[in-house]
Amino acid sequence: MTAYTGQELLDTLNDKGLADWQARNDSIGTRLLTGDFATGLDLVNKIGAAAEEAGHHPDITLTFPHVDIQLTSHDTDAVTERDLDLAVTISKLAASAGVKADPIAD
Repeated sequence: MTAYTGQELLDTLNDKGLADWQARNDSIGTRLLTGDFATGLDLVNKIGAAAEEAGHHPDITLTFPHVDIQLTSHDTDAVTERDLDLAVTISKLAASAGVKADPIAD
C-alpha cells in the first residue's frame, strides 16, 4: 500500500481533483461549510454511511456552521489510497448537498 507524503501527496490530491482537501503531516483534511447544524448533521450521516461501506473511517467534528473532516490510515500513519478514495466520495456528497469546502480554514 502506497503511503503518500510531501509533493507526491500534493500532486495526487491535484490529480484526483481534490482541491478542497489540504495535505497535512500524515493526513488530509477539509472544512465543509454547511451553514447550519441540520445540514451538517445530514451530511455527517451520509459520510458515516459511506465510511462504513468503505470500511475506512474519518475523524469528523460537527459544529455550527461547519463540519471538519480528517483522513489518515492509522495502520501506516500516512495517507493511502483508502483516504484518497473516501475523500473523493466525501467531496461528491458535499457537492450534491450544495455544501462548499474551505480547506484552509481548519
